[in-house]
Amino acid sequence: MPAPVLFSIVESPGHPNLSDLYRRLGIREERLPSQRKAMQALKGCKPDFVVAEFFYGFGNNYAGANVSNLDTFLASLQKYAPQARTIVLVDKAQRPYVDRLAERFPLHAVLVQPVRPTDLEPLLGP
Repeated sequence: MPAPVLFSIVESPGHPNLSDLYRRLGIREERLPSQRKAMQALKGCKPDFVVAEFFYGFGNNYAGANVSNLDTFLASLQKYAPQARTIVLVDKAQRPYVDRLAERFPLHAVLVQPVRPTDLEPLLGP
């Protein structure tokens, strides 16, 4: 049986490096530097998990149609890998806005930063 695949979408220095945890659990991590790269990767690889940071769209870029930086990627995820479990990392100040995203897309879990390996490990089981 192949190892589970996890997309780790690292868009800021605040994203924790959890590579050791993933390795220890036998999960193959694909580190991606942007939502755009993650959407490209979806076409060739269907992840079992996605770990990504949430950034609310305070500016005009996300006004109206999108809530955050994750909307477009999560729409693509539903098409290419609907079974993937999405774990969202969020700053405490932006936590209330994640609920709006969860109304549109299924989220496996929401973790408030800072996130430690012990916070994430139970979410990566079968």
